Amino acid sequence: MRFAFIRTEKRRDGVPASRLGRGLTVTGSLDTKGDLQVHGQVLGSIRAERILLAPGSNVEGDIVARDARISGRVLGRVFALNVTFDSAAEVTGRIFHHNAKVARGARIDARMPWRPLNFFEALQQLPETEP
Repeated sequence: MRFAFIRTEKRRDGVPASRLGRGLTVTGSLDTKGDLQVHGQVLGSIRAERILLAPGSNVEGDIVARDARISGRVLGRVFALNVTFDSAAEVTGRIFHHNAKVARGARIDARMPWRPLNFFEALQQLPETEP
């Protein structure tokens, strides 16, 4: 029997970093002040300081992070000051960013509006979804 889990590790600044296992599906909102590595599936929103979506991961919902590295699948909006799309990334939605890097092979079906730094500093609540 395999178990999926959320593992927490300490960063240098004392804020824990968390990891969602490959077999784990989370339904609802995830919120952490630390780093988050997603190897499984999230059906809901994620808010983290830094987020890594590993190859094979799947997120259906909004992502808010200072730094985001996407190697998995996203269906939703991404709000990240710095976002990197690896070659395995598959994104459908909108990507609000200040800096973006896209690797060859990444599949992005999204609008990618650039935003100034103060947009992210003032982002306390997510903007409403347009009808």
